[in-house]
Amino acid sequence: MTSAEPAACVKVLSPGLLTTVQDEGRVGLRHLGVAVSGAADAWSHALANLLVGNARQQATLEITLTGPTLHFSRASRIALCGARIDASLDGQPLPGYRPITVPAGSTLQLGPCRDGARSYLAVAGGVDVPEVLGSRSTDLRGGFGGYNGRALKAGDVLPLHADAAAPHDALRIPAWWIDGNAAASPTGPTGPTGNDGPLTIRLLPGTDVADGLFDAIWQVDNRSNRQGLRLQGPQLQVCDQRERVSEPVSAGVLQLPAEGQPIALLADAQTHGGYPRIGHVIRADLPLLAQLRPGATLQFRACSAEQARQAANEQRHRLYRIGQAIAARTLSA
Repeated sequence: MTSAEPAACVKVLSPGLLTTVQDEGRVGLRHLGVAVSGAADAWSHALANLLVGNARQQATLEITLTGPTLHFSRASRIALCGARIDASLDGQPLPGYRPITVPAGSTLQLGPCRDGARSYLAVAGGVDVPEVLGSRSTDLRGGFGGYNGRALKAGDVLPLHADAAAPHDALRIPAWWIDGNAAASPTGPTGPTGNDGPLTIRLLPGTDVADGLFDAIWQVDNRSNRQGLRLQGPQLQVCDQRERVSEPVSAGVLQLPAEGQPIALLADAQTHGGYPRIGHVIRADLPLLAQLRPGATLQFRACSAEQARQAANEQRHRLYRIGQAIAARTLSA
């Protein structure tokens, strides 16, 4: 450790494909053109934080498709949630969906995500980068927040909260865990990734619903990113072909560009857009949408506003019950 490095830190030995610092995002600034950003899969981000004793809004590392290699300067409690990922600590395999104590001086190697697009690494105390506009999230399009406004690179040093060290300086893996399948699919649609068949995503129809939207099976294009999933399928058209003025958009909005292939917006969605809005993915299914890999397939199912509210309430209640169960386990350990 050099004199410039904080005593409590994680050093990035290799960055993975796209690893960024994310929290729950920037709220209340969209009218100023500032995107929300934050964790694309807010459900897995929250679970990982709960497992290590953090508040849900603490910053985690969002790992896309292939993970980083990280060196811990001090003993820390960590958790991995989201897509199942190859993980090992100094060569010993690590499971996900449980709080694990890693000793000082250990190296965590994270490989490919196996059944989804994104995994989340939480560290007790959170990643202690500065807040920018009320959030530690990385806005990749804006180039601010997180760690210098960008994805991690080899040699980066991530500070940790000095008062959140693990009580034991040895590898500890508890026998209990959170059911990963239930967590990845909190509201009950089919599977987290669509690899075993089209994933059902519930959609509030927009004012410009296109014929064939709900009949088609859509495939995720490899040009997709945190701003949105580009979908491939039959060419769609809206009935009203008039030019539109730019309108507010947010994560979950389903846009239809001129070429007729929809785009489902994700966490880094712009604040306004001129494409027709043909639907809105319900909030409860946004975590499922964020876990779709290039090549995965999905099918939209029409949903009412009341059904969307009920699904969101059920998801919040489930997260609360999981948090209570984790707290009870921690107290009895």
